[in-house]
Amino acid sequence: MDIFNAILGPELGAFGPVILVGFLAVALIIIAAMILMNQKADPLEKLNKDTKREQSTTTKAAKLRGAKSNDKLEKYSTFLEPQNEKEYSAVRQKLLQAGYRSKDAVRFYHFAQFALGLGGLALGVLYFVAVLSSKEPTTQQTLMWILGPGCFGYMMPKYWVTKRQQKRQEEITQGFPDALDMMLVCVEAGQSLDQSIIRVSQEIRSSYPSLADEFEIVSHQIKAGKDKSTVLSDMGERCGVPDVSSFVTVLVQSATFGTSIAEALRVYAGEMRDKRVMRAEEAANKLPTKMTLATMALTVPPLLIILVAPSAVGILELGK
Repeated sequence: MDIFNAILGPELGAFGPVILVGFLAVALIIIAAMILMNQKADPLEKLNKDTKREQSTTTKAAKLRGAKSNDKLEKYSTFLEPQNEKEYSAVRQKLLQAGYRSKDAVRFYHFAQFALGLGGLALGVLYFVAVLSSKEPTTQQTLMWILGPGCFGYMMPKYWVTKRQQKRQEEITQGFPDALDMMLVCVEAGQSLDQSIIRVSQEIRSSYPSLADEFEIVSHQIKAGKDKSTVLSDMGERCGVPDVSSFVTVLVQSATFGTSIAEALRVYAGEMRDKRVMRAEEAANKLPTKMTLATMALTVPPLLIILVAPSAVGILELGK
């Protein structure tokens, strides 16, 4: 240390050794980083990463297909599924549009309604017996506190599925113009429609995961050998969005009559962009109307207090 102080003292002062140690530490960190960056990957670790990636892809594909079925609910299917085919199809389609693609989605939906309804009814009875039974409630209060929680629990799954369906359809509507623009770029770059669908599903997943799932399902079904027009029609039914249904009709007609898919995509993508601008303008035009009530509620009472309060005080003083 004396040697270092003698050498670095005149140049760096009393903090010379500290600066030297810091410089050496930074140099060692840089050398270690360079060694790690140039180090070859372990073949076993690379194999493990590839295996995990394949398992993740398989799990994701199985989730999209909804192939897994619950055998425990199979014996209760008579009670948990509507026996009317039309009613069953309506519930199934609503759950698909909400993003629930499992084979047991309808059973789980009705089981949730049944379980939450009974649970709410039990909670209502317990609350009534523990709190309200000693206060001699009326018949209306008795029915409200006993049947109210049961009805609330029974309606909760329906409310949840409806809100999820609306949110998912709104996300698909917002992301569909961007997806069409990207698909048009892929088709004009020389890719086929199937390849462009796969590429679009990969690119838009971070922004619009629901729309990416729909495109990925379409790509999997086409790879499995299903007819393309049928696959696209199923996509329109799963989304429940008029823009997607119109897009499916355009593609089916283009394939039927042999017209250029790129030209059809270009025209329809332009229309979707115009519709998105119109929706934004419509929302902006609705905003002043929605703000009127809040503005009146927050502005008029303080204004009345400021204008009327002095007059009211003066009248009270004159009365005295």
